[in-house]
Amino acid sequence: MQSRLLLLGAPGGPGGPAARRVRLLLRQVVRGRPAGDGRRPEVRLLHAGAGAETGDTVSIGDVSYTLKTPKSPELVPQNYISDSLAQSVIQHLRWIMQKDLLGQDVFLIGPPGPLRRSIAMQYLELTKREVEYIALSRDTTETDLKQRREIRAGTAFYIDQCAVRAATEGRTLILEGLEKAERNVLPVLNNLLENREMQLEDGRFLMSAERYDKLLQDHNKTELDAWKIVRVSENFRVIALGLPVPRYSGNPLDPPLRSRFQARDIYYLPFKDQLELLYSVGANVSAEKVSQLLSFATTLCSQESSTLGLPDFPLDSLPAAVQILDSFPMMSIKHAIHWLYPYTILLGEEGKMAVEGVLKRFELQDSGSSLLPKEIVRVERTTENHISQASVTVRIADKEVTIKVPAGTRPFSQPGASERFIQTLSHKQLLAELIQSHMVKDICLIGGKGCGKTVIAKNFADILGYNIEPIMLYQDMTARDLLQQRYTLPNGDTAWRSSPLVNAALEGKLVLLDGIHRVNAGTLAVLQRLIHDRELSLYDGSRLLREDRYMRLKEELQMSDEQLQKRSIFPVHPSFRIIALAEPPVIGSTTQQWLGPEFLTMFFFHHMKPLVKSEEIQVIKEMVPNIPLEALDKLLSLTHKLRETQDPTAQSLATSLSTRQLLRISRRLSQYPNENLHGAVTKACLSRFLPSLARSALEKNLADASIEISTNDNLDPELEDFKCEVASGCLRIGAVSAPVYDAHEKMKVPDVLFYDNIQHMIVMEDMLKDFLLGEHLLLVGNQGVGKNKIIDRFLHLLNRPREYIQLHRDTTVQTLTLQPSVKDGLIVYEDSPLVKAVKLGHVLVVDEADKAPTNVTCILKTLVENGEMILADGRRIIANSANVSGRENVIVIHPDFRMIVLANRPGFPFLGNDFFGTLGDIFSCHAVDNPKPQSELEMLRQYGPNVPEPILQKLVAAFGELRSLADQGIINYPYSTREVVNIVKHLQKFPTEGLSSVVRNVFDFDSYNSDMREILINTLHKYGIPIGTKPTSVQLAKELPLPEQTFMGYWTIGQSRNGTQKLLCPAETQHIDIKGPALMNIEEYPVERHEARSQTFTEECASWRLPLDEVNIICDIATSHENEENTLYVVTCNPVSLYFMNMAGKNGYFVDFFDIFPRTASGVWHPFVTVAPLGNPLKGQVILHEQQSNVILLLDTTGRALRRLILTSEEVTSKRPSWWNKEEAETYKMCKEFSHKNWLVFYKEKGNDLTVLDVLEGQTHTISLPIELKTVFLVAEDKWLLVENKTNQKYLLTKPAHIESEDSGACQLYVLTEEPPSTGFGVTQETDFSIPHKISSDQLSSENLSSAVGQKIASPNRILSDDNSYATVVVGFPDLMSPSEVYSWKRPSSLHKSGVTDTAFYGRKKRSGTPKQSNCVTLIDTNQIVRILPPGEVPLKDVYPKNVTPPQTSGYIEVTDLQSKKLRYIPIPRSEFLSPYTTWLSTISDTDALLAEWGKGGVVTVDMGGHVRLWETGLEHLQRSLMEWRNMIGQEDRHMQITIDRESGEDVSSPKHGKEDPDNMPHVGGNTWAGGTGGRDTAGLGGKGGPYRLDAGHTVYQVSEAEKDAVPEEVKRAAREMGQRAFQQRLKEIQMSEYDAATYERFSGAVRRQVHSLRIILDNLQAKGKERQWLRHQATGELDDAKIIDGLTGEKAIYKRRGDLEPQVGSPQQKPKRLRLVVDVSGSMYRFNGVDGRLERSMEAVCMVMEAFENYEEKFKYDISGHSGDGYNIELVPMNKIPKDNKQRLEILKTMHAHAQFCMSGDHTLEGTKHAIQEIVKEEADEYFVIILSDANLSRYGIHPAKFAQILTSNPQVNAFAIFIGSLGDQATRLQRTLPAGRSFVAMDTKHIPQILQQIFTSTMLSSI
Repeated sequence: MQSRLLLLGAPGGPGGPAARRVRLLLRQVVRGRPAGDGRRPEVRLLHAGAGAETGDTVSIGDVSYTLKTPKSPELVPQNYISDSLAQSVIQHLRWIMQKDLLGQDVFLIGPPGPLRRSIAMQYLELTKREVEYIALSRDTTETDLKQRREIRAGTAFYIDQCAVRAATEGRTLILEGLEKAERNVLPVLNNLLENREMQLEDGRFLMSAERYDKLLQDHNKTELDAWKIVRVSENFRVIALGLPVPRYSGNPLDPPLRSRFQARDIYYLPFKDQLELLYSVGANVSAEKVSQLLSFATTLCSQESSTLGLPDFPLDSLPAAVQILDSFPMMSIKHAIHWLYPYTILLGEEGKMAVEGVLKRFELQDSGSSLLPKEIVRVERTTENHISQASVTVRIADKEVTIKVPAGTRPFSQPGASERFIQTLSHKQLLAELIQSHMVKDICLIGGKGCGKTVIAKNFADILGYNIEPIMLYQDMTARDLLQQRYTLPNGDTAWRSSPLVNAALEGKLVLLDGIHRVNAGTLAVLQRLIHDRELSLYDGSRLLREDRYMRLKEELQMSDEQLQKRSIFPVHPSFRIIALAEPPVIGSTTQQWLGPEFLTMFFFHHMKPLVKSEEIQVIKEMVPNIPLEALDKLLSLTHKLRETQDPTAQSLATSLSTRQLLRISRRLSQYPNENLHGAVTKACLSRFLPSLARSALEKNLADASIEISTNDNLDPELEDFKCEVASGCLRIGAVSAPVYDAHEKMKVPDVLFYDNIQHMIVMEDMLKDFLLGEHLLLVGNQGVGKNKIIDRFLHLLNRPREYIQLHRDTTVQTLTLQPSVKDGLIVYEDSPLVKAVKLGHVLVVDEADKAPTNVTCILKTLVENGEMILADGRRIIANSANVSGRENVIVIHPDFRMIVLANRPGFPFLGNDFFGTLGDIFSCHAVDNPKPQSELEMLRQYGPNVPEPILQKLVAAFGELRSLADQGIINYPYSTREVVNIVKHLQKFPTEGLSSVVRNVFDFDSYNSDMREILINTLHKYGIPIGTKPTSVQLAKELPLPEQTFMGYWTIGQSRNGTQKLLCPAETQHIDIKGPALMNIEEYPVERHEARSQTFTEECASWRLPLDEVNIICDIATSHENEENTLYVVTCNPVSLYFMNMAGKNGYFVDFFDIFPRTASGVWHPFVTVAPLGNPLKGQVILHEQQSNVILLLDTTGRALRRLILTSEEVTSKRPSWWNKEEAETYKMCKEFSHKNWLVFYKEKGNDLTVLDVLEGQTHTISLPIELKTVFLVAEDKWLLVENKTNQKYLLTKPAHIESEDSGACQLYVLTEEPPSTGFGVTQETDFSIPHKISSDQLSSENLSSAVGQKIASPNRILSDDNSYATVVVGFPDLMSPSEVYSWKRPSSLHKSGVTDTAFYGRKKRSGTPKQSNCVTLIDTNQIVRILPPGEVPLKDVYPKNVTPPQTSGYIEVTDLQSKKLRYIPIPRSEFLSPYTTWLSTISDTDALLAEWGKGGVVTVDMGGHVRLWETGLEHLQRSLMEWRNMIGQEDRHMQITIDRESGEDVSSPKHGKEDPDNMPHVGGNTWAGGTGGRDTAGLGGKGGPYRLDAGHTVYQVSEAEKDAVPEEVKRAAREMGQRAFQQRLKEIQMSEYDAATYERFSGAVRRQVHSLRIILDNLQAKGKERQWLRHQATGELDDAKIIDGLTGEKAIYKRRGDLEPQVGSPQQKPKRLRLVVDVSGSMYRFNGVDGRLERSMEAVCMVMEAFENYEEKFKYDISGHSGDGYNIELVPMNKIPKDNKQRLEILKTMHAHAQFCMSGDHTLEGTKHAIQEIVKEEADEYFVIILSDANLSRYGIHPAKFAQILTSNPQVNAFAIFIGSLGDQATRLQRTLPAGRSFVAMDTKHIPQILQQIFTSTMLSSI
């Protein structure tokens, strides 16, 4: 059939204009048709005269349709038919016409884009039908389709909605987006579609035309009206537009609904039609390019590309792109493609590759000559027929091209004129590109957080003179929030208020849709028509039309604007444009991949990349002129390094360092230039609360960028004067001051109980700095660290009124801003605290910000950033009062308004929403931590002034440890200051209650979790909080009686039988030579101090270990006691080193002298070094003395300097002994009794002179003696006791006080004779002289002396101890010249009598029988001599009962107490290991421990294994400690009764317990004090008639109440047996032997704790994933604020309730996470297992993985493979065969072990890693993890670390981690340095492997479930 056109009928008449249009149209068709084109359908219009009923006819091909005159012509679509209709479109129109004639409803299905809608509209325009259009969204309810109630004059009326209007008026209903509507909404229409019937809410009934007409034959119209029957017009049709759902996301069609439609696939226009269209648009573009572009686009829409997962290319946007290319023919096409289809940010690696491939295929990959616009040159306004336009000149290459673009109404600012916007090259270019896009379409600007999208958009608006309308989008936003909301008029009628978006469309503003990535796609659907066609149908029935369509309509209907407005038809302003701002989609994520095919059709996309470094520097420099440049440089190199990596951890850190955040840091640095950059970065990233991996990555990157923590040691003195004060209207915190605010509303200023402490002050100073810079603050921290307190205190100091708002799970945007309520039928909005604060300039404190959904809190962004916000009642908040200019409903932000947000830290265990992640970079963040120990202690003292200090210290220490455990992830609950404060408050109020019962108020939460409980109890015990002990568990040593004292005779001085009175000894003085100083390396190591009295009360107070090597031998210890500080020094030899520490401190120090001590002695050199600490003013300096080589070293421990002191007397020492006469080796000794006075005495054994070294003067005095010395005792500063060699004769040497004085002469030597008690005249009794082991250098006090000797006496005295006596007191010695009485307590048998020590060893006689250390200490204050004895010297049968075997010990501490005349033996636990050099040990001491005094009432022992223990021996000390200990435990549950006291007025006297002594001093007698010793009738020890005994140390044998209440034994036994039986039954079920069970338990038990905590986290995350959401439009539940008006009008579905959200149909399935563990099972693992247990640890790690993920297989799919010399992929656990029970797990562990034992040597770490990374991605999964366990033997096999690093990061989708088992030397740490941060771990101690695994899981896998 030849295509023919019939135009019949007269011109003019009602059909005039229409005929004219069709004529034009057909002329085009004819013109565009090539000749002789065979048959094609056509459109014909047959006009049949002027009759109104019979209208024109439209024919398409052979189908014709008679037109009818529309009732409301304004509802007929206009201007949809384009000039030339494509053939395919005509085909579609013909089909629709056929269906129309059949009376069927049609469904146009096809890919996203405006084509389907435009075809429907073209059809309606052609057939002149009125249209009712509704865009369905997920918020559409049946009221939107059928009838909605509105209140008019106090009565609710039903207003028909689109479906009902269309049915009754005979219009066509267009339903767009059926897949968006929630299920069960559309079935409302089922009957209307099928039978044209519908029952309405107001009682009317719609009935199909035929039936109605039938009824009309029998009844008249008034009857039918009375029955409320309404006729459905026969012209009513429905056209549905939808996407095919399995391919696109959405709800699938309901089968009953689907069956009622006829479908037509409207695919994209065929290639040929599309090409013609593009040719017509882009005449200037080369035809070849256009066809290549189209071919590319069509390829991306093919079926194959969608199987690759590529979203469809938006073909409908191509004409717009070609239009741009038409103006800029030189521009690169690839660039234009980027705008339409931003594949680089949209697709993963594979997708990108695919697209690039297609680009190459069609030669669209640009050569180097690709040209991009450079910048905007100038902007000029041009006005064409009242439309304001701008002609913009853009420079591209060297040309300038001028284009016309829409413009706003404000005056233009020339590009670069704004002083707040810094022009950088990339931004100029971006603006030029935006102008290009703006010419044709709306824009979507994609860029990361804080990269300046808003700034660019604002600048763009300024250039074009636009007014901006920012609209913050949030997730729960409904279509109503976007378009129109209901409100009530003052008379109570309901009405609709247009949203800012609609107003902007009418006024021609530029709308910023901020955060379009957050909104649900179903909601955005309502905007599609506005964006594509600039048309919109609103809820109140009004319609917005595109300007040209509106003008056309106006012209056709000959109506004025007012008349059209009465009919609710408005034009969309031609200048109206939308810029959407979004963050880049997260590739591969199920939830955040917002950029789908539908979305692509709506905008042109511009990717705003972060600034390059040079530009960022430029921006920051211009914004912040005086920033320190060095800091800026470091900061930016760090940021750019982070941004450029592929590593996801680094990238997440980079998001925290956005340009916005960098500017904030710079402003801060320019204001406070001496601040530390490290602090600023860690604050911005909130590194305190990052997962440990991310934190280590950050630290590594900071170190690489050489940003160090400032090591100002001068911080501490500053802290002393760190205080805050308010003086004369000015507040000063630390170094920062601010004026105090003058508040009008005094009652809103918080006032809080706040105890100042340093740490909180520092936080407040930091906050004040930011506050003064105008920032809003965000405080993040764990619970109970005092965030609220700090804020309240801060505001109180500043005197700022506060508004407080607490968020929670159900917070909505409405509750944040306005609270609607109904008053007298009117809706009134009450301002929320937020609005009040904005109005009045108060500080808004938003608490618990992380509890509210982030989609709610993100509306704070516009408020903080842009200072704009729209409220639900139509008012808007505006920052700049200049913009108000007479607009009503505007709230100007008060200049003093500030926001302070408080949130818990992100992640486990709070599981809040990540407030910091979404909004962190708009606020200045501060991490608030628990106060440091010092600050916390200071604070607790103020809370509990009467609580004893030691208790507070214990609490602080224990809680500090618990917190660090929580930070490491070992425990889950972060214990905070709040808990400690509560404990202290309780103790303050009820002082008698024991600490151990009060701490349970906190820890009882954990009492049912056994792992947790074990950790807690261990930690509390470590710090001596006796939780779980009874007051009766006291185990003090048994007391034995001391033998009676014997009078031993006299010591007489200087009256010798052979007449010699005294000898003068000459002294000479010399200066000493000093060599040095050499700087020493002093290493610090942490001390794990364990309080010993946590379970039982013993003499031992505390213990800790020194980090000794096995071969180290301890040779001397010393303590110094200076101003309340006890310092312990321990010297070891082999190698020689010194350990020293403050005995109360947390850290010890270690100095290695290996290379200092010269190896002078020949043969087997056993150096023996003694140590003497000096006192003030040389505090912190020690003298070390080596006995054989007589080397004297002075070490300054604070200045780290070592000097060698050379005494001149050395020069004359005899020649070194040759190797054969070894016996002659000389020994030099050092006497250090007075080292605290800074002088020491040196002498040589068998030598005959003494050298006095005065360290302060730097001199030596050498005294020559007439005798050979054996030992020297400095009994007083000026009197020394010498013992002669061989004869053991004692001498007393007195020396003048100051040797320097010339005249005083020399020292005098007196013979000291020991006379026995006179046995008779002239009979001399030869006595065997015994050498004292130790003589006190000070005297007993006269009370102690009296009680020791048993007679009241005051006299000088010395107390000593030797082999034969427990103790000896010499009364009158050394000061009185008269004979001194000697009293002694003799031993039953002498010590060291047995010849054991003298045995020959290797045939060589030892030098001396006695060991070098006598281990004897005199404690003068407590009247005790304490020494250590080997077990052989102790009367064990007296100490232990008959049937008890004595424990293995290092020795016994023998305490000889002269006060109570008792002996006690305290066992020292044996050391954990002993050095293998046993002979060497035996020369040092005869026990495995050394002894020194500790303070006044105790001793310190160090055993050979390096265990330091502190012991209290003094009785008074013990009694006081026991009291404190009992107080800490509290009384055992006493019997209580409830009494109610009635006031009777009589005075009741009750028995008294006695006064409690506040100082707890010991009291003897006196009948006043409770707890004295020996009073008459108050309670105490040994009292005569006291009511009860207060016990001080004797174990009282009695059955405690607790034991009586305990469970009977047979019940316990039954329970045990039951458990045992169940266990065996279980083993039988899985056929496992008990031996196997025990083996498995060995591995499983080791990781039980980690498995447990991982499973807790997994459970919690699973629960969090199942959290319920709000379901809206419910008929029951809680009233939905947004629907309060609908409630007024009487609607039903106005409630919301929580429910499980059905996953969106078509949304991708949640895929599991994939984990592959690659373990090293090579031979080296087996070989070195003996060294560090590495194979076993790997087996434990495998066991942990298997156990932790048991039952979570659907969330985590894991497999385990091994690598060894045999191969790189040894399957241990394949993915489909996960072991089910312990037996199967053990099999796997056995396989590992066997393989390692028998495999070849070699290393396949690399291949194994590579293979694992390649294999794992072959399966679909949500995230991929590969963890490699290996021992770092890479270098041995010649493998380069960089190679390994490259493999680890080879695939950015796979998170690969390497755990190296610390190996020989520092291989592993060196390796770690070369590997990417946060990806590699070194487990120096294999114990850490399970912990590292747990760390990896918690900080990556589990962070994003």
